[in-house]
Amino acid sequence: MDLAVLEACFKYLGMGFAIGLGVLGPAIGLGLATKTVIESIARQPEAEGQVSKYFYIGAGLIEACAIYALVVVFLIKG
Repeated sequence: MDLAVLEACFKYLGMGFAIGLGVLGPAIGLGLATKTVIESIARQPEAEGQVSKYFYIGAGLIEACAIYALVVVFLIKG
């Protein structure tokens, strides 16, 4: 097996691990945040507007972590 082929294999393997593990945390965090927002709206339906506003801000910050993992994958590929 050629050294360049082996290097490419490890590069793609690293890219897979980087995006897989890098998205796992934000996915769990977003799921837990969504669960909490739904429970709080079920308890106090009149606070839906305020709770939703803060949830959207938090969800955007959580998604930023997943985008950082994608940036790392592009850096590994480059």
